[in-house]
Amino acid sequence: MLLSDLSWEVYSMLDFPGVPEVVEDGKTFIENAVKKATAVAAHLKAWTIADDSGLMVDALDGAPGVLSARFAGEERDDAKNNEKLLKLLAGVPQEERTARFCSALAFVSPAGEVWTTEGYCNGLITFAPRGENGFGYDPLFLLPELGLTMAELTDEQKNQISHRAMAMRNFRAYLATKFENQ
Repeated sequence: MLLSDLSWEVYSMLDFPGVPEVVEDGKTFIENAVKKATAVAAHLKAWTIADDSGLMVDALDGAPGVLSARFAGEERDDAKNNEKLLKLLAGVPQEERTARFCSALAFVSPAGEVWTTEGYCNGLITFAPRGENGFGYDPLFLLPELGLTMAELTDEQKNQISHRAMAMRNFRAYLATKFENQ
């Protein structure tokens, strides 16, 4: 986990089964992350971090965007999402298949103070899935500088370069500044 070395006690939503589910209906990743973190912080009366993330493809005007998990329907099916993406990009040449993963983080205090950041990872969409690691669009997301898809990376490699890793670096820098005397 990207926060495991901190002196803070970090919990998962799995540790709090009574927290109500938050509908992700924002127009941006930041809006969804803030909505989730704010609702959970108010419910638990505790500092809360939430994220929203997804894929933005330039040739599709930023789609799937905030609908990344539900791109092919409400059932959140990775294979169907990937199939739909490839179908929509049929005939688009490799150099025009530019895309980025985005991860938005929101950190909210029990009093409602909000801090946000985003992290990005740029790449290209392949013509066919490659790799067995990861989830979602990872098998289609090529990192040109490495010649590998996200699904061909180890967890350690991914935790160095992914959109979530970039957002988490920003968050860790914020924590070091905001809570340096605590």
